[in-house]
Amino acid sequence: MLRHLGTKRTYAHNVKLASLLCVTAGFVNAAGFLGFSVLTTNVTGHAALFAERIAMQDWKTARVVALWMFLFLAGAFVSSLIISFIGRNQRFSYVIPIIIEMAILLGVAIWGYRYDQSLVDKEIFAGSLLFAMGLQNSLVAIVSGSVVRTTHLTGTFTDLGIELAQILREKGEDRQALKSRIKLRLIIISFFMAGALSGAYLFKILSFHAFLIPLSILVFTLIADVYRISVKRYYRNHNPFN
Repeated sequence: MLRHLGTKRTYAHNVKLASLLCVTAGFVNAAGFLGFSVLTTNVTGHAALFAERIAMQDWKTARVVALWMFLFLAGAFVSSLIISFIGRNQRFSYVIPIIIEMAILLGVAIWGYRYDQSLVDKEIFAGSLLFAMGLQNSLVAIVSGSVVRTTHLTGTFTDLGIELAQILREKGEDRQALKSRIKLRLIIISFFMAGALSGAYLFKILSFHAFLIPLSILVFTLIADVYRISVKRYYRNHNPFN
């Protein structure tokens, strides 16, 4: 679902990608908000908060919010740079960004208990999650050809509204293509919401250890994607009925 690019990529690959990583993003967004009182998967709300803090001349908080927005941008930049450096068409070029994201989630799960609600701690923990979500959003956008966005829903709801209006007047093959895109939008929204609900519920039970859940999803995604080819090749080579 991650290694297939360009013409090799299918609708099924995007559905699998959206299902797993939208759950991860929704979970991190909800758990991050409960843990640090900060939305950690997008920068839209931070832009408004930044403007409000500037207007109130609260320069200290404005600086922190500006840093959070920059870290999301930095995550997207680093992910794109890594993939570009390795090569978009190189198999497993996505592995490094995913591993970085996993390391950040593991760090929050382990050291989140040290969070003392100070501005410095909030800056560090929330900032690291924003960086991780920037990594993921850029990675998924590059891999899917900007078809799938996993860390926020604003654009997805907009596209869904446009496509629902279009399907009322389209016929034939165009209508079928629209139905497929609408289905993908609904999958993205549904799994993001499922992840958010799970994150909110499990954070209240597990506290910061809840971040091990999205970490586990990423581990599963990575292992399944990296080793599926090897398993298939092994099966073909050792299948006595071939």
